[in-house]
Amino acid sequence: MDLISFNKKSQEAAKEQLFQCCGSNNWVNQLMQHFPFSSEKILVEKATQIWYEGCGNSDWRAAFTHHPKIGDVKSLEKKFAATKHLAGKEQAGVANATATTIQQLAQANTDYEAKNGFIFIVCATGKSATEMLRLLQDRLQNTPEEELHIAMGEQHKITIIRLKKLLPNADWSAFNGCQLTTHVLDTSVGKPGQNLAIRLQANKEGKWQTITQGVTNNDGRIGDLLPPGRLMPPTNYRMVFDTGAYFKQNKIVGFYPQVEIQFTVFDAAHYHVPLLINPFGYSTYRGS
Repeated sequence: MDLISFNKKSQEAAKEQLFQCCGSNNWVNQLMQHFPFSSEKILVEKATQIWYEGCGNSDWRAAFTHHPKIGDVKSLEKKFAATKHLAGKEQAGVANATATTIQQLAQANTDYEAKNGFIFIVCATGKSATEMLRLLQDRLQNTPEEELHIAMGEQHKITIIRLKKLLPNADWSAFNGCQLTTHVLDTSVGKPGQNLAIRLQANKEGKWQTITQGVTNNDGRIGDLLPPGRLMPPTNYRMVFDTGAYFKQNKIVGFYPQVEIQFTVFDAAHYHVPLLINPFGYSTYRGS
């Protein structure tokens, strides 16, 4: 289906399909005020603007309830039948997980929900079960306030992916990707720094607060720290690389338990912040 076909749907049919992309009635109702959509770019821009500026805590939490818990097969089969065709593929990485990993995911989810009041939300597409478990365990260290904003960002990543699945024949060529990317290279072995946790933080009221985080993939990269098309307001930011845990998991004695890189965003351009690391030194630069 392309955008022209979608625009020919009835109001109720369009609302139902948008609700499958994001389970917030407020978000859907505001977005439908712009239906029919003049372009894919307008659809995504309005979806983003409404989510971040027109919705609040209750709307974000409502959307979270329409996701199965990561690794919760029964929930996926029963409660979320309407989005099973979407969520099932999004959680494909869990299908190959060991029983031990699934059990650890389930327990960590229970701990997370007890602490924050909502389930763990992550854009699972392209992530393995071990990556999601690492993210979940890392995010358990955050405050509930940090987690609410991280989770709403992850929800928006999922929403964009589902919009593109809803309209597979649409023209997405004008759609921008993630504004911020990173890559870790372990220069001591000449290989990517895999499974290294990274936090992106912003300074709010004189205190650094985590706004998103991720784990490097097999290529040492994170390409989706931010939702596609979401721009960072011009200001100073900090990326925190958990190099201590990385060295420990690789049985290396390292000198730096963490590497913190502060940088300034000036405009809407793409920012690539790589890290070259070894046990006794590191360097960084603005890449492309």
